[in-house]
Amino acid sequence: MTSPSAGAAPSAPEQSASDRLDPALIRLGVILVIGAIASMLDTTIVSVAIDGLSREFDTDISTIQWASTGYLLALSAVIPLTGWAVERFGARTMWLFSLTAFLGGSALCGAAWSVGSLIAFRVLQGIGGGLITPVMQTILVRAAGPQRIGRIMSIVAVPGHLSPIVGPLVGGAIIDSVSWRWIFYVNVPICAIALLLARRGVPRDTRSDTAARLDVLGLALLSPGLAAVIYGLSQTSRPAGFGAAPVVVSLSLGAVLLAAFAAHALRTRITPVLDLRLFRHRSFTAATLLMFLGGMSVFGAMLLMPLYYQQVRDKSALDAGLLLAPQSIGTIIALTYVGKLTDRIGSRPIVLTGVAIGVAGTLAYTQVQPDTSVWLLSASLLVWGIGIAASMVPIMSAAYQGLEPAAIPRATSAISVIQRLGGSFGTAVLSVILQRQIIRHSDGGQPDPDSLTKAFDTTFWWVLGFTALTLVPALLLPQVKKREPARPTPEPAAAER
Repeated sequence: MTSPSAGAAPSAPEQSASDRLDPALIRLGVILVIGAIASMLDTTIVSVAIDGLSREFDTDISTIQWASTGYLLALSAVIPLTGWAVERFGARTMWLFSLTAFLGGSALCGAAWSVGSLIAFRVLQGIGGGLITPVMQTILVRAAGPQRIGRIMSIVAVPGHLSPIVGPLVGGAIIDSVSWRWIFYVNVPICAIALLLARRGVPRDTRSDTAARLDVLGLALLSPGLAAVIYGLSQTSRPAGFGAAPVVVSLSLGAVLLAAFAAHALRTRITPVLDLRLFRHRSFTAATLLMFLGGMSVFGAMLLMPLYYQQVRDKSALDAGLLLAPQSIGTIIALTYVGKLTDRIGSRPIVLTGVAIGVAGTLAYTQVQPDTSVWLLSASLLVWGIGIAASMVPIMSAAYQGLEPAAIPRATSAISVIQRLGGSFGTAVLSVILQRQIIRHSDGGQPDPDSLTKAFDTTFWWVLGFTALTLVPALLLPQVKKREPARPTPEPAAAER
């Protein structure tokens, strides 16, 4: 009787056990999420405070919106560095650095004395915040392995999707009862706690002494190219629209720089700052397109919804935050099932279903009136939140399918920058559309509730269009997640015979 060899494949029970989320992995996820929650909260807190900040600094929405757009641009600029930095300095070191940078940026934003200084400090804050999410994802994807990505991403996404509930509530309470400065100061204690936990709970990793050389030329082309495009889009609110000189110059310069980067990235012998060669993988390409379009609709809607409640319904910032809560409730409900289903049947059917649900949830907002039932809008937000969970979470699992472990840091950087770029496009384009629609429907005079409502109706149709467009790349996702059956390895004795 021959005993099983050490090289034999693991049994079914052993394979099942290896697929479970062990306590150590869950504990690591919790520690990382505590650190990420500050940057997650920051976006939603500031979105609710935009109207109040506009009054505080006596400026219009298009100008103060740069406090959000500039932050997102900084995220997009720094995220490509994540893959190289993780390989060069180690994931744990970069995690501690990103938390420290975000803490410092938040403190400076709270001390801002003008709209210009606020925007500048938001860019600095975005540099720290831009590293947090991709570094967290890199650590977790490495720790979880391919068979557990769906479930670990669902668990990690729960606090992230709680932020649209907690963020607007915190932001609304601060704006209504305390100084606006505390919407930034609130990040300081969270980051301090996260730093203490990370020093104890995030394991040290081995940094590479032979890490790829930094693609300085690629960075010099990509970052200003993205900034030029976003700036050009934000300036289309001028009377001449897309024909205005600043718009034409900025968009043309951005297009030239991005085209030059693409040519450089495909020819360079070193690893480019944004590795376009990853797009040879069909699943990765589909996932990144989904991230871009999803970022446009999600970040854009996060701008529009609180503004609608504040400007049309005359709600306070706190009330606007409460009215956004159904979105996150729907998302959290869906996350209970999305991760398990993704690991079992793959991403494609779940994402397609989620897009359809998201479109249905947006329809009510394209028909809003000054007296539309809050219950109807809340129910629609609940449905929209379910669609977000089913659309966005499985994409992370699909993006890593077929990639080598060594490509994970670079893939995470590319996914994150494209999602954030989509968010920048969404907030810039939709804020411009909204402002132009307000001018159009108010005939250049003081807008009333009816003209504001028509402006929001039209702008929400654009959100619905961005959401519906995600159906195209969703069809490119793998239909079923294939698992190769275990193949027993011949025993040494049998092999010798």
